[in-house]
Amino acid sequence: MNADSQQNPLTLAFIYTGEFAEKVIRNLINDPSFCKTCGLYCDHCKYDVYSHVRNIRAAIQLPDSSQLPAFIDDPEKHLPTKLPKADLCIASGIHKDLLLELPHLLEAAEMKGLIIPIEDFTEVPIGLKRQTSEICQELGLESSFPKPFCSLEPSHDKPTISRFVKELKIGRPHLEITLDQKKTDEVIQSTIVKQSAPCGSTWYIARKLLNVSTEQTRLYDAIAKAHHSYPCTATMAVDPEIDEPILHLGGFIIREAVEKALQNAERPP
Repeated sequence: MNADSQQNPLTLAFIYTGEFAEKVIRNLINDPSFCKTCGLYCDHCKYDVYSHVRNIRAAIQLPDSSQLPAFIDDPEKHLPTKLPKADLCIASGIHKDLLLELPHLLEAAEMKGLIIPIEDFTEVPIGLKRQTSEICQELGLESSFPKPFCSLEPSHDKPTISRFVKELKIGRPHLEITLDQKKTDEVIQSTIVKQSAPCGSTWYIARKLLNVSTEQTRLYDAIAKAHHSYPCTATMAVDPEIDEPILHLGGFIIREAVEKALQNAERPP
């Protein structure tokens, strides 16, 4: 992290409908009431570790698409008239016509980039993604459409979006693992979350991997069970662009993160 980013933390504005963005926001601010998945066995693995509440300048909830006309001729009437000063906007679940108008609003607010997570392809079909990307390019805005959100990675041509990943440690999961030998079985002794999926699932999955065997079948079963139990917010419907449910992509991503961590794992002597 350079001196400028230390003095000027990355600032965010959320424009959204639905529960997914709220889940991301609550993970970013590390709301103590957010993660209840371990119940009585909670060991507070993530609380007091981080908080990005100062990075969030606005969280603006719009009417659900079901409450709006199918086609909106005057989208600016349904968007905020003014946005606070921020570097980056994260938009989720909003009406298609509002999404196409949003880049103009961001340009007027002097924002630098737009992230539109795709957890459900019906909300951002291929054509809408292409149109929005083209508008952002014309206006000089960075744009990213991670499918799912936990696939987001830095890119040299998108410095503001890259700052989101690098400074907030949010995007494609990254773990560190140490191992232990129990009789004839190698097991996971400890896990450290270096970078979390935006929804916060990485912390839960990491916790559920403790004392799990590294034997592939048992390991994969444990990862899949934890990924579904959190639960992952991506759709189970088959995405025609990738011929795969987006939820499955999320599962492959965390499994790959665990496998990479095991390759570099600290093993007992």
